[in-house]
Amino acid sequence: MFSYIKGDLVEKNDGSIVVECGGIGYMLFISEQFAMRLPAIGAAVKVYTYIYIREDELSLYGFADNSELETFKLLISINGIGPKAALSVLSAMSVSELQFAVVTDDVKSITKANGVGTKGAQRIIMELKDKMKMEDLISGAYDRQVTEAAPSSSVTNEVILALTSLGYSGSEAAAAIKKVKDVDDMSTEQLLSAALKKIM
Repeated sequence: MFSYIKGDLVEKNDGSIVVECGGIGYMLFISEQFAMRLPAIGAAVKVYTYIYIREDELSLYGFADNSELETFKLLISINGIGPKAALSVLSAMSVSELQFAVVTDDVKSITKANGVGTKGAQRIIMELKDKMKMEDLISGAYDRQVTEAAPSSSVTNEVILALTSLGYSGSEAAAAIKKVKDVDDMSTEQLLSAALKKIM
């Protein structure tokens, strides 16, 4: 079927866009994350696509890049997660933020998505850990989240995992570590103690 659609952006709606290509206007459902990255009306866009077909439904979903598309496919492969819930997750958080939440078992961040409760978030984390390559999860998560919030190292990673096991979210852990000075010179125990003080 379609891999992507390249054409002019003619409409921006709440949760969807219309792209005109070859005289045909394609309506695509998109995430809020993608919506924030869209150019002005009239500009050329390239939208990666997924056609969702059921007996009573035929819908076209659009994505900013292959990473968002592949993550959407993984999400809808999870029992109980349909395309609307998957798009809701991708609206609430970027792909890298989702990867970070999976790595750190951050249920709270995923439940920010409309229609996703605690059990659903736990299922997403459990299944994505199985479906995604762990090295991709770690590189994607830490490259964008941890590196931005704190220097990335094995000590930093250990402390983030320790903090999340104590009930803090991944973003809270990373933000606390960012506030600590001379992180590179600290042991895991020293950094954990210092980060806890910053959170409290």
